[in-house]
Amino acid sequence: MGVLDALLDRSVIPGYSSLGFRLRAAGWSVDDPAPGSLTGRTVVVTGATSGIGAAIAEGAVALGAHAILVGRRRARADAVAAGIVERFPGARVSVEPGDVSAAEQVRDLAARLAEYPVDALVHNAGVLPPERTASADGHELSLATHVLGPIALTELLLPQLAQSADARVVFMSSGGMYTAELPVDDVDYRRGEYRGARAYARSKRVQTALVPFLADRWGPAGVMVAGMHPGWVDTPGVDDALPRFARFAGPLLRSPVQGADTAVWLLAIDPVPPTGGFWHDRRQRPEHYLDGTRFDETARRRVAEQMRTMVEEEYLR
Repeated sequence: MGVLDALLDRSVIPGYSSLGFRLRAAGWSVDDPAPGSLTGRTVVVTGATSGIGAAIAEGAVALGAHAILVGRRRARADAVAAGIVERFPGARVSVEPGDVSAAEQVRDLAARLAEYPVDALVHNAGVLPPERTASADGHELSLATHVLGPIALTELLLPQLAQSADARVVFMSSGGMYTAELPVDDVDYRRGEYRGARAYARSKRVQTALVPFLADRWGPAGVMVAGMHPGWVDTPGVDDALPRFARFAGPLLRSPVQGADTAVWLLAIDPVPPTGGFWHDRRQRPEHYLDGTRFDETARRRVAEQMRTMVEEEYLR
């Protein structure tokens, strides 16, 4: 399976599709998390009002977790929570509304989450604006949603994560990040022609580049950090933001449950996966495939320092 897995990964279309998932999953039965493996653990999932986020929350609940659903729209999060409880009577599912792109809302959300123990955090909230849109704090919205807010929220929840015997943080990236260069000198996308899909890929590239840095930063608190991408998934966000791609990919798209699989696996599998890695379909993957998008450690440190400064000065003050 190792050779087939590598071929699927590098061929993209079959590897990221539902076909690739089914081929790989055929050999996963011995690699599944044990039933009840998240019992007694509290898992926070952002962007949990639909699609992959809702599927991650339900997958965690199915393994015994208390899931806390975070989303911008309270009514939608409540509906997802009600559906999970209907399918898993007696399950504990909570809702805490919040927009992770906005510093004030991140601080407020963290203050409310302080009422809970937090064992794991999945940063799944995502946006793909068609034109350059500024967050409440003036940053390009993709960067604020995918990078700045998630880092800040984790920093604010670090005392609770440090109390967990097995703390895990998962960043939901995208295979599209492989096509983007690390925007060392323009992380906020203030120069050049703006394209939503490119902004999305750039912010996901930044997010993925920071995973090893964040693993080192949060490691002393006992936190495992992982990045991952879900493949091509049929979600409302894809339909809205990339309608032509959705029509083209159509039958090839994965279900939200398939897209959520690796995130749930990273939360629940024993032993704990190595920290700082990038994953797809339950296996670590390279950070780079295309020569034109490679970056070195100097570039990684420069971007990490920019993100640290923004988070500390705007989100954590």
